[in-house]
Amino acid sequence: MPDQLLNLLKLFLLVLLYLFFLRVLRAVWTEVNVPRFADAAAAPAARPRGRGRRAERPARGTPKLKIVDPPALRGRTYVLDDEVTLGRAAGCQVPIEDAYASQVHARVFRRDGHWYVEDLGSTNGTYLNRRRVAGPMVIKRRDKLQIGNTVLEMQ
Repeated sequence: MPDQLLNLLKLFLLVLLYLFFLRVLRAVWTEVNVPRFADAAAAPAARPRGRGRRAERPARGTPKLKIVDPPALRGRTYVLDDEVTLGRAAGCQVPIEDAYASQVHARVFRRDGHWYVEDLGSTNGTYLNRRRVAGPMVIKRRDKLQIGNTVLEMQ
C-alpha cells in the first residue's frame, strides 16, 4: 500500500477515536450535570417527595401523567405541578424505573397556559408521540411520552 493511503487511514482512525471519546464524555456530562432551578421553591429539595409516590386523588381539571407501559407499572399516576422532572434520580418528582432512563431525563412544565416537555440532555432521548423531543414541545391530553421503555400518557 502506498504511504499516503496508510497515513490517510491512520488519520481517519484517529478522528474516529476522538469522536468516540467526545461521545463518552458528553454522555457522562449529561448524567452528572443536574439542571439548576430558577428559584428555591421549584427545587426538588424544597418539596418533600418520595420515590414511587402515587398521586392522591387530584382535582378533575388537574393534569397528570399516567404510566401505560410497562404492564407492571401501569396505572401509576403523578400530578403535574408547575414543573416536574422525570428520571431515575431520587429527587425526580416522577420516578422512572427504567435502565434506559437517565438520572434526570426530562422535565414537564407549564408556560403561558400550555404544558411543555423538554429533554434534559438524556443519553437515549425522550419521545413525544413517537417523535424525538429536540427542544421544548407542547404536550396535550392523551399525548404519549416515552422515556426508555416506559410510556406515560398526559391526562
